[in-house]
Amino acid sequence: MTEVPYRARAARTAARTCTAIALAALALGLAAGPARAADEKKKETGMKKDVAVLKTTMGTVVFEFLPDVAPKMVENFKELANSGFYNGTTFHRVINGFMIQGGDPLSKDNDPTNDGTGAGPRKMPAEFTTKYTHVRGMVSTARSNDPNSGSCQFFVVQKDTHSLDNKYTIFGKVIEGMDVVDKISVVPKDQRDRPLKNVVMETVTVETR
Repeated sequence: MTEVPYRARAARTAARTCTAIALAALALGLAAGPARAADEKKKETGMKKDVAVLKTTMGTVVFEFLPDVAPKMVENFKELANSGFYNGTTFHRVINGFMIQGGDPLSKDNDPTNDGTGAGPRKMPAEFTTKYTHVRGMVSTARSNDPNSGSCQFFVVQKDTHSLDNKYTIFGKVIEGMDVVDKISVVPKDQRDRPLKNVVMETVTVETR
C-alpha cells in the first residue's frame, strides 16, 4: 500500500526539478541573447577598420588609422595614398632608437640633397591629442617649425619619445611590421641620416581589414 504514494511523490519531485531547470535555462537564454546580438554586431561592424599598407623594399608595414583624434590628417593621408602619391617615395631620414621618416615626393628624384624639403598639395592644421602619446609604433606627422605645416611627410616612432606629445599630430598606429621598422632604422646612412641605399615605399595603399 505504500508503493503508490512513494512513486507519486517521486514523480512530483522530478516534475518540479525539470520545471526549475527549464526556467533557469530560459533565464540564461534571455540574458545571453543581448550579449550574443552585441557580439554579432561587433563582428559585422566593429572588427573591420581602415589600414595603410606600406610595401617597402625591406618588408611590409601596416598601420591602422586613428580618425577619432586626427580626422583631417587621416583623410589627407588616405587621399594621397589612393592617388598613388606615396608610391616610389623613400624613408629618407632614419635614426635608430628614435624614428624613421618618409613620404616626401622629392625623394623620388635623383637629387638626395632635397629630400625632406618637399610637400603635398595642401597643409594640414595640427590635431593634437592627449589620448595617444608618441610611443613605439605610433605614426605621426612631420612638419616644419609651424605646427600647422604638416602635409605629406610622416614618421614611425621606434622608441617612446614623449617630448613630441602635443607638438606633432599622431594619426596612426602600427599593427604589423615593427620588425621592418627596426631593420630600416639601422641601415647605413650619411651624415644627414639619409640611407645610403634608398629604402623605397614601392606601394602605399589603403585597405579595410
